[in-house]
Amino acid sequence: MRITTWNVNGLRAALRKGFGDCLAQLAPDVLLLQEIRCQPEQLPPAWSAPAGWHVHWCPARRPGYAGTAIWSRFPLEIVSEGLGDDGDDPDGRVIAARVSDVIVVSVYLPSGSSGPERQAYKDVWLARFLPWAAQLATHRTPVVLGGDLNIAHTERDIYYAVGNQNNSGFLPHERAWFGRLLETGWTDFVRRQFGDIDGPYSWWSNRGQARSLDRGWRIDYLLGNRAAADRWRDAAVYRHGGLFVSDHAPVTINLDDERVFKK
Repeated sequence: MRITTWNVNGLRAALRKGFGDCLAQLAPDVLLLQEIRCQPEQLPPAWSAPAGWHVHWCPARRPGYAGTAIWSRFPLEIVSEGLGDDGDDPDGRVIAARVSDVIVVSVYLPSGSSGPERQAYKDVWLARFLPWAAQLATHRTPVVLGGDLNIAHTERDIYYAVGNQNNSGFLPHERAWFGRLLETGWTDFVRRQFGDIDGPYSWWSNRGQARSLDRGWRIDYLLGNRAAADRWRDAAVYRHGGLFVSDHAPVTINLDDERVFKK
């Protein structure tokens, strides 16, 4: 099973920039989208219910903001939306679905970069998300959690670590939180693939020449529980093609299948 996660930075804009062509090249079986920024009825008919895909949308209530979705080449069963802790999820930040014997989760955690109030909101989300994800990691069935977590975990995950120590997304307590998340039973598949190197980054600022010089952050992840890690084959970050469409690159993993999938 080929699983791709992608923050498209607005799906309507992404469609105008070549999303369809890039998707055809990526050829995922399951696509986890973040920051769709639309209701499905706002999309062209060919994309609100795309042929050959089973789709579930989880848009934000606020127009033009946040939202997630899961697309699958195979039938999917929605497991949950939000975190199931009676906390509201008006931004459509978390959706989980079962595709055959694999649970996939599309996640878009908040950014705190616009100021203290948003950082406080992000910290509340992190506190809620950790126990939910920890419980999910205990499943015996494979679970893949993918999305924009808005945190660069280590100095290897950000181009200029020294200058970003006090910036949201690389704050000490956020990085410690990410470490605790992994300790609950999750494997970071991109880091497992590439080892102890700088990057590969998945997001670049529009300022300066960050994209062309590859001065980015790795904030888009595909994590797996133990059962998923046992079936993991490889991982890739598609920087060049993806950046024509979004400021985030798509990230992909392949899992070995234990049985034949039926459409």
